[in-house]
Amino acid sequence: MAVHPFIEAEKRDGHNVKRACELLQVSRAAYYARRTGTPGPRAVRDAELTEKITAVHERSRGTYGAPRIHAVLQRDGEDCGRCRVARLMRDAGLQGRHRRRRHQTTIPDPRAAARPGLIVRGFSPDPDGLDTRWCGDITYIPTEEG
Repeated sequence: MAVHPFIEAEKRDGHNVKRACELLQVSRAAYYARRTGTPGPRAVRDAELTEKITAVHERSRGTYGAPRIHAVLQRDGEDCGRCRVARLMRDAGLQGRHRRRRHQTTIPDPRAAARPGLIVRGFSPDPDGLDTRWCGDITYIPTEEG
């Protein structure tokens, strides 16, 4: 919550700014710096970096994420961290493209007929016979049939 409007109202009413800052636990320097309205050096640098990040993101046709944009900026001589690039991208609404496909596992058809269980849910190994029961699900492996 911003307390600076409250301090400004107290100042307009003729009250002491120092006392209002003490009561609201805000430094007077921060109040006066905010009152001038000029952004700090970090905000100015963030605006410059956001412009460069947007340019790199557009040049990559929207595919680059924070790690690649950070690498491009480092190559261009910009000194910034990857987390800062990620934060500025989030604030600007930029997002890279994901290459990974989501593997869709088996979804049973509710209209399909139930198949009989040939091993009658007996998954314990048979001590008398080797290699008699094998089971597994390989539907997540892509094939040429789909």
